[in-house]
Amino acid sequence: MISMEFLLASGIGVVTAAGVYLMLRGRTFPVVLGLSMFGYAVNVFIFVMGRLWFNANPILVGEGAVADPLPQALVLTAIVIGFATTGLVIELALRSRHESGSDHVDGQEPGGRER
Repeated sequence: MISMEFLLASGIGVVTAAGVYLMLRGRTFPVVLGLSMFGYAVNVFIFVMGRLWFNANPILVGEGAVADPLPQALVLTAIVIGFATTGLVIELALRSRHESGSDHVDGQEPGGRER
């Protein structure tokens, strides 16, 4: 039987591998998608590190287990920062496309054709 930890670790690994693969592509759009996917994998990893709590109160009231709110706060902050960073990277990619006339990451098309 496959455990939930194995499924989560495998899912995070697949999303991380897909993000790294896309970041190594030669065009700017796949690089932006790869950065986003990598950010999602990191967010899920941080969230999973906080453990799954069953029947735990979100706020300390009396006796019993209490869920840790820190991973949720970290992931929420990382989502906001990731969104802003993605917007910045898209703007830089658009500016690079405008300046060089190519959407290749180094500004030159493969095959040596320069502008």
